[in-house]
Amino acid sequence: MSNPANATWQGRPERGSQFMLRLMLWLSRHLGRRLSRWVLYPIALYFLLFVPAARRASQTYLARIFGRPAQGIEVFRHFFAFASTVHDRVYLLDRRHDLFEIEFVNQELFDSPQGAIVIGAHFGSFEALRSVGKVNAKRRVSMLMYPENARKINALLALVDPEAVDDIIPLGQVDSMLTAQSRLETGHLVGMLADRSLPQDILRKCLFLGAPAAFALGPFRVAALLKKPVYFMAGLYLGGNRYRVHFEQLADFSETARADRNEAIMSAQDHYVKILESLCRSAPYNWFNFYDFWAPPPSSHKREPAA
Repeated sequence: MSNPANATWQGRPERGSQFMLRLMLWLSRHLGRRLSRWVLYPIALYFLLFVPAARRASQTYLARIFGRPAQGIEVFRHFFAFASTVHDRVYLLDRRHDLFEIEFVNQELFDSPQGAIVIGAHFGSFEALRSVGKVNAKRRVSMLMYPENARKINALLALVDPEAVDDIIPLGQVDSMLTAQSRLETGHLVGMLADRSLPQDILRKCLFLGAPAAFALGPFRVAALLKKPVYFMAGLYLGGNRYRVHFEQLADFSETARADRNEAIMSAQDHYVKILESLCRSAPYNWFNFYDFWAPPPSSHKREPAA
């Protein structure tokens, strides 16, 4: 039997994000960032008091981080960080980069003119990376997404920055890989998120925060197919107006032989999970998967044995 918490992640987090972004868009453009941030407190409190599934998921995750039951104030801080990144997304898409302090880890990798794959997670703010790309390096960052997710994010982007819609590449279309390859060849970064799965994904269990969790192999297989360097990316929210963009090499599939591809894919995924776990421990309130991440996946998923 499929696990309901795991099976419905697509609806719950995305609907909340859609509502919050629409609300924040109106507030931010009418009140400004400093005043509109006050609204984040009642929003975080609402999640804490009236969204029990998200509250339980936060408690489960934070207990793994802290090695003890999470306190109410810690769960509140978790929701507040999520609300803050959604709020700031409006300003980052509006090109109000002057409002933020964004530092970079391993910026030399980002500044390279070579096209590359970036693989991230629902951790921190992806818009922080796009902001750095547009302002500092003038580098375009596109996202490969499943069609349903692409449709949802395009609807949101159209509200704030219609030009950003062109940066979304829906997977599963005839020209998806050709579009991604074309952009890579002109020096663009092409991003994917690898911490959620859909029924068509092949899953592999990896040890994450002390227990096995199922991660999709699809993003790493796509990266191997495109034969480019692969980097981990996360835009950590540090509080206030501060972000830190973390960039780190995961793999380089440029010269990977076909016979070695599966081993290289699993090695890249292991490295990804290790980095993600390290960042969760160092910046725990940046994890935005508000469902039972360690629950068994639905039976509709395919499984691949761990190496």
